[in-house]
Amino acid sequence: MAERTPNRTTRFWDDFKSFAFSDSLIKVAVAFMLGAAGAALIKSLVDSFITPLIAALFGQSDFSNLTFTINGSVFTYGSFINALIAFVLIALVLFIVVKVVVRVMGEKAEKRSCDHCIEDVSIVATRCPHCTGDLTPVTH
Repeated sequence: MAERTPNRTTRFWDDFKSFAFSDSLIKVAVAFMLGAAGAALIKSLVDSFITPLIAALFGQSDFSNLTFTINGSVFTYGSFINALIAFVLIALVLFIVVKVVVRVMGEKAEKRSCDHCIEDVSIVATRCPHCTGDLTPVTH
């Protein structure tokens, strides 16, 4: 029986499966979901604890309901302040996470692949700790 060549639809779905189930896309999706969950958690922290505490200091019962009126238009600056505090906290958390990742990636950058066994070794190593092959240290 002759082997069939894949038609466009089959190739399309094969390409889509390769894309949709690739490691990098799954990692991005997980990171996005964790980011969304973290943002919701920080928003809840701001709405439930931080701004009510600030409101209590100023004698208000609910900070998010603070408003002012100009010519009949109501401005809800309390909810804006809630969103601003949440944004600042999310930006702070992301800043800290990025700093940690950059530090870890910087440590990884000080490594290279062994010429013999392809394992990661220190950039200044003269012998691979995995296969004991001789290495030439990389000079900066």
